[in-house]
Amino acid sequence: MKPMEPSVDTALVLGGWLVVALVFVLRRRPGATTEKRRDPRSLLGIVLQGAGFAIAWSWRRGIGAPFVPGSGSTGDLLVTLLIAGLVAAGCWLLIGAVRALGKQWSLAARVLEGHELITAGPFRVVRHPIYTGMMGLMLATGLALATWQGLIAASLLYVLGTTVRISSEERLMRAQFGGVYENYASRVPALFPLVRGWLREDGR
Repeated sequence: MKPMEPSVDTALVLGGWLVVALVFVLRRRPGATTEKRRDPRSLLGIVLQGAGFAIAWSWRRGIGAPFVPGSGSTGDLLVTLLIAGLVAAGCWLLIGAVRALGKQWSLAARVLEGHELITAGPFRVVRHPIYTGMMGLMLATGLALATWQGLIAASLLYVLGTTVRISSEERLMRAQFGGVYENYASRVPALFPLVRGWLREDGR
């Protein structure tokens, strides 16, 4: 079996990020809205997530070097298939989440006047599908470009930043929706489908 060329993995990753860029550029823009509440602590999470992405892109292995040294053509193919799956799942989650949120999407944690609790689309699977989708793309990027050490470092920073952002956002959601959100959080995991123990249900 002929080894997969490194450009295939890179093309999959670049294609995924292009889709993400288009999703956010073409999203519905909010009209005149009144911000009811904001949590600036989420900015720390954004910085940590950004650092994770930077490591995934910059902690590069040699050109043509496989992610798993000595894995051979079969290992290369499996890595390529994993990258393709992560990119596809990540894009599906991101597209569905941005469409479901509509004008309520925001980079920083905030609540608007008339804010609605969104539980449709990918929000039926995880409470924070955008972060799950972005993690999939970050992992795909690391598998395509980074060393295994770089991928581990990037993942740790991303998960730490995501924990901060989820905690910040869920404090706002619980303050806004009370028991309705508590019921939703008891049924749907925060970040990983079918894994409920990753973040405490009180959002801390």
